[in-house]
Amino acid sequence: MDIVAHFNYWTVIILMMIGLYITIAQSNLIKKLIGINIFQTSIFILFISLGKISNGTAPILTDTTLPYSAPLPHVLILTAIVVGIATTALGLALVIRINKAFGTVEDNEIQQEL
Repeated sequence: MDIVAHFNYWTVIILMMIGLYITIAQSNLIKKLIGINIFQTSIFILFISLGKISNGTAPILTDTTLPYSAPLPHVLILTAIVVGIATTALGLALVIRINKAFGTVEDNEIQQEL
């Protein structure tokens, strides 16, 4: 298997594992949000990679029959990016409230106080 030919898939796998590791291993809530965003970005890259066809053109009707890249995955990812930004903003707002209530953003310290 040629690694260079599947570079985007290897990038997705590496980013996904980094994001998953950060989310699981860190006790800081802000770092957990960063890990979730890295994981989410890897999913975006995966869907955009699947929607792109080599030598594909824009889906414009012409007299010739050419392969084209489907625009639907790209549109769905744009929507997912907007939803991801909103959920990240909500997560950060919750972290601020948790910090005000408990005086820390460390997960293990919050668990001890409960």
